[in-house]
Amino acid sequence: MSSEQNTLSGKRAFVTGGSKGIGAAIVRALCAKGCEVVFAARDEESAQSLCAETSATAVIFDLLNLQETHDIVSANGPFDILVNNAGMDQHAFFTKTTMEEWRYLLTINLEAVFATTHAALPAMQQQGYGRIINVSSEAGRMGSRGGSVYAAAKGGVHAFTKSIARENGRKGITANVVAPGPIDTPLLRAAVETGGDKLLDAMKGATLLSRLGTPEEVAATVVFLVSEEAGFITGEVIGVSGGMGIG
Repeated sequence: MSSEQNTLSGKRAFVTGGSKGIGAAIVRALCAKGCEVVFAARDEESAQSLCAETSATAVIFDLLNLQETHDIVSANGPFDILVNNAGMDQHAFFTKTTMEEWRYLLTINLEAVFATTHAALPAMQQQGYGRIINVSSEAGRMGSRGGSVYAAAKGGVHAFTKSIARENGRKGITANVVAPGPIDTPLLRAAVETGGDKLLDAMKGATLLSRLGTPEEVAATVVFLVSEEAGFITGEVIGVSGGMGIG
């Protein structure tokens, strides 16, 4: 690999939700740029498969355990790059949801971001450099019919990221959000299975480009935001949604 391609050589990254879909694409893209990647996953089989394919290292644990999450990030650090990608949606109108479901969605989508960031930031502050990318959703800006708690959590990620950017800019640390729209992943395909082609067509039609995005398009945005070329970008929410977030 040439030095021009190897633009993240010497950098270390921690990625959550890294074994499948968007997360796996991010891991592959970072490794391809020469970055040393540690990623978190719950599915050991998928994680080991990705490790065999790339130079990445997997740690298997559940983000629902916030203390363990914090401790694992601390133990495996220091990191120059933190990518909070893990997330989970639920399709139900708010009055049909339970408090237990609220807690689950808020923990996975928001509190786990708190835990990893809290663990990774001190070393970034000490070294005077860091890149934090939180993979959110356009639902955090637009709301979501049938996904109110998920949207609320993602909106919280947006506000949290902006706050971290404000607190740490003078320490050489940037923090940004990547907000995907409908991305063609196994998780999305499973979610729309009951709705069939009609629901899938509706998702495509919600974008200005009339198609689903790809995990690789999200990963390319993440790689750009952690690069030196993006060093003057912080506190931003970057949509990767085919124009869905316009308006």
